[in-house]
Amino acid sequence: MSLPPSARSRPTDLSTSLRVATALICVVAAALVAGVPASVAAAARAQVLRSVGGIPAFLAGEFENATGFARRPDGSSLVFDRRRHRVYQIDAARTVVSPLVEIGYETGRVLRPTSFDVADSGDFIVADAPGRRPRVSVFQANGKALNTFDVAATESPRVIVDNVVLNGIGAARYTGTTVLLNQPERGVLVTEYSVTGVVQRQMGQLRRTGFESDPDVHLAFNTALPLPTRDGGLYVVFLAGPPAFRKYSAGGVLEFERVIQGREIDALVLRMPTQWPRRRVDDVSVPVVPPMVRTAAVDRQGRLWVAMPTSHIYVFDEDGEKVQTWQLAGAGVLTPSSLWFAPDGRLLVTPGLYEFAPPIG
Repeated sequence: MSLPPSARSRPTDLSTSLRVATALICVVAAALVAGVPASVAAAARAQVLRSVGGIPAFLAGEFENATGFARRPDGSSLVFDRRRHRVYQIDAARTVVSPLVEIGYETGRVLRPTSFDVADSGDFIVADAPGRRPRVSVFQANGKALNTFDVAATESPRVIVDNVVLNGIGAARYTGTTVLLNQPERGVLVTEYSVTGVVQRQMGQLRRTGFESDPDVHLAFNTALPLPTRDGGLYVVFLAGPPAFRKYSAGGVLEFERVIQGREIDALVLRMPTQWPRRRVDDVSVPVVPPMVRTAAVDRQGRLWVAMPTSHIYVFDEDGEKVQTWQLAGAGVLTPSSLWFAPDGRLLVTPGLYEFAPPIG
């Protein structure tokens, strides 16, 4: 007995339907892949950015602990050597190193320096703490001191990076007209000072850490780099605790907060301790809090570059979305201690005093 036509047609209809559905899925998938920006696809894997130059090895070897590297408008370079308590200049031909700011307690010298930052003009700041008295010195590009002012802040250490103990003044940044300091001990993330030492404004509530009952750890988890943006706003990149950053508007309003994630740092995040041993630093007992971020900078396109302890650098666009993952290669893969972008877009990096030419866009 033969089956009715309707019964005989079902297998054929089902097979056709599956083929059509599969074809539609392939079309949609192809469209979605085609619509993914190349920058997003690149962010899924680490790329290697190779050095295009830098300070010659016979000069770079002159420094003990170069943790700041920038270029002045005349083509000469500035190098901050934290261990030697000095700032050096290298001529534009890159043949001679000479001291620019010497070690010392007096105004115009530095002692126990913790941070260094350079404006496009070549003017720069050095934050130090002689006699455990935090201060910031503002220098012209030629090394002449413009002003030195004391900072009403604790000099107590918070985060330890490469055996260097950092605190609020250890994250000082210079806009060219004002000085930005991370001061969570004052109940705010960032305090902005004039070059004469007058407080201009304060911004940013401290983030919740779950360790509010332990003030030392709570402050460590709110230790951050304040980074000015091209629109007058500010990035705040947390150095310790769960990796994250915030973006504030020029008016000091929080625009967004982003958690820093990536397969390159998964193991680092999973190993983050919940208890911290204490050690004595300058007769002060402090918890040993390791960094989750080493340094950060904003490039000339407004993108945020965040260097992780794994040697990877995550790049975020102005909306806070990760668009690239880099590793920097000089003589080998670098784990940056400082990043600085020149007006021409070149990236200057320590250690090694290398230069890189990041792609535009």
